[in-house]
Amino acid sequence: MTGTRRTGLDALAASVRHLPNALTIARIVLVVPAGWLLWVEAIPEALIIIAIAGASDFVDGELARRFDWRTNFGAIADPAADKLLVLVVIVVLALQGHVPAWLPVVVIGRDLVIVFGALAYRLLLGKYEVDPTPLSKANTALLIVVLLVVIVGLMGADYPLAATVAELIDPQGFVLVGVSSVASGGQYVLLWGRRAFVELRARDRGASS
Repeated sequence: MTGTRRTGLDALAASVRHLPNALTIARIVLVVPAGWLLWVEAIPEALIIIAIAGASDFVDGELARRFDWRTNFGAIADPAADKLLVLVVIVVLALQGHVPAWLPVVVIGRDLVIVFGALAYRLLLGKYEVDPTPLSKANTALLIVVLLVVIVGLMGADYPLAATVAELIDPQGFVLVGVSSVASGGQYVLLWGRRAFVELRARDRGASS
């Protein structure tokens, strides 16, 4: 009986360990209704979905860190889920004319530069670990705040204060996001380019000695 109970507890522990990954998958699924609700301008409902996605991001991150439930899948899927939600939101808002058309181009361009740079680094030098820089974190936070302000500002005449705040970020908030996106993307290029250069030189010296 004790052995059976122990086996059951082990199975439960193994299942719970994958809870952060399950939350990440749920967040990816929520991207579809969030984008659709924004597109049809069901703003309160869209905000609820976005809030749920944000809460799940916080919870799965805390669980993974606190209980050491980190997985290779989570390391890739968690930031990808965040990026996917932000990109869908910004593209929908741009198509509706609520943010400038150049903003998603800059944001997506930055992400593509980082992704292809990481792939190139991996092909040339093997394994790598990317830690977000303070500038990158500030850029992400600024982007999320600006997008949320824009969305809340679309709630209409019932929320005049929200609409007023949304007007204040046009164009200053969009310009700040654009500048910080370019700056943080450039910072990654410089940091990882220098690291790759140093690593390649060290390998050349090792091969020639």
